[in-house]
Amino acid sequence: MLPLVLDQVSFAVDGRKIIDRVSMEITEGPRTVILGSNGAGKSVLMRLCHGLFAPTSGSITWRGQGNGRKRQAMVFQRPVMLRRSALANVVYGLKLAGIAPGERELRARDVIDAVGLAGVSERPARVLSGGEQQKLALARAWALGPEVLFLDEPTANLDPGATREVETIIGQIRAGGTKIVMTTHSLGQARRLGDEILFLSQGRLVERSEADRFFRQPASTEGAAFLREELPQI
Repeated sequence: MLPLVLDQVSFAVDGRKIIDRVSMEITEGPRTVILGSNGAGKSVLMRLCHGLFAPTSGSITWRGQGNGRKRQAMVFQRPVMLRRSALANVVYGLKLAGIAPGERELRARDVIDAVGLAGVSERPARVLSGGEQQKLALARAWALGPEVLFLDEPTANLDPGATREVETIIGQIRAGGTKIVMTTHSLGQARRLGDEILFLSQGRLVERSEADRFFRQPASTEGAAFLREELPQI
């Protein structure tokens, strides 16, 4: 399925350009973290990659085969919970994906257990805590067996304990061979989870480098300024 190829991708709303001529390939292997200031276009770029938005200009292709939607998944900062139990949320996602009825609940229970939600699997998803809902959203995506998982600020609203639990689950998903692409507002998290950094500034991809190199010596003036402003907040 990979690489995912973006060729001169731009995205504008009401004439305002949010993503500006981004060209890149997302390949197998490294965990990719997208960084940038608020309004840099991180979430929009993620949605373009996932296929929720269509570029205003340029092209996005999965190994030359369209949008690849069935083999990738996305988890949002505030995931939508259906009006049903935690377990049924996962089962329904598998139903939409065309998984055979006999396999749905078995697979759903496996991932519910893996993310630590077996004890609340029959509770309504909408009454779960924020951390539990985010773990459920990860379980729902994980159950699909995606080749690529997009994560848009998956711990932005969580306390430190829930953040650690979610990061552990992300590590488990990664260990199974899934490519991780995520945005985060936390430089500490980017250091813990990222192998490579894509740095956006005003909708432009101004730097791409190994995570260690970016945090040690960013190659762009925009990246250096961003780190000077943000590092004291880690």
